[in-house]
Parts: sequence; structure tokens; C-alpha cells
Amino acid sequence: MKKSVHVVGAIIENENKEIFCALRSHEMSLPNYWEFPGGKIEDDETPEQALKREIAEEFACSIEVGEKVEDTTYEYDKVIVRLETYKAKLLQGTPLALEHAEMRWVTRDNLHKLDFAPADIPAVEKIIKQNYLFEKFE
Repeated sequence: MKKSVHVVGAIIENENKEIFCALRSHEMSLPNYWEFPGGKIEDDETPEQALKREIAEEFACSIEVGEKVEDTTYEYDKVIVRLETYKAKLLQGTPLALEHAEMRWVTRDNLHKLDFAPADIPAVEKIIKQNYLFEKFE
């Protein structure tokens, strides 16, 4: 039986309406795929707490977490991943790629050009279709 993992991802938009994307490094599972940054939810955490911790650990900055965007379950070869993505806003710091191979701010029009991990794709498609998504951060 495959292991199940519950993870969260932050869809962070800047003032130029660009979305923050991170490229998984060779040391990570699913290397060379782009993703919305985040990670595993620990036993004692809410998804929002996990996102704040992961963004602080992996990118040395702090975020405010908004509403949920997508909740996707995807079965990879060795693991079943449940990914919850949330709107987020940078509060403090400039992201540094401490674990990822690369990071970039990407316009909605260019999101489809990146090779996203399969679990992230439903959220990518939703963001591309729904330009109003970040008009108001609540």
C-alpha cells in the first residue's frame, strides 16, 4: 500500500500580479518540477500554520495565509499526495531559495510554460482562469 502525504502550497502574488514559483532541486522528491512552495503538515499543525513554517524554513520570509484555492489528491508512483493550496501574501523578507534549485515570479499568462508537478496543475489551471482570484486579499 502506498504512503499518503498531506501537504500545503502557497500561491503568493506580488504587486505586479506575478505568482511565486519554485523549482524542486535534485535532492528533493519530484526533482525538476515547478511547484507552489510549501510542504508537509506536521501532526500538531493546521494547514495555515504549516505553510507559514515551511515558507519561513525554505525561503526565509513570512507570509499571511488567505483562503483555500484548491484541494487535490494525486497518486504518484510511490506516494499519494493530498495538496491544499492557499492564497498568500508576503509580509516580511525577500524569498531566498534555501532548498530549491530556482525560484521566479511568473505572470498568469506564463504559468503554463513551467513544468509543474502533477498535483499542482489543478491550482495552476484555476489561477489562469480566475484573474479575479487576488483582486482582494481577505
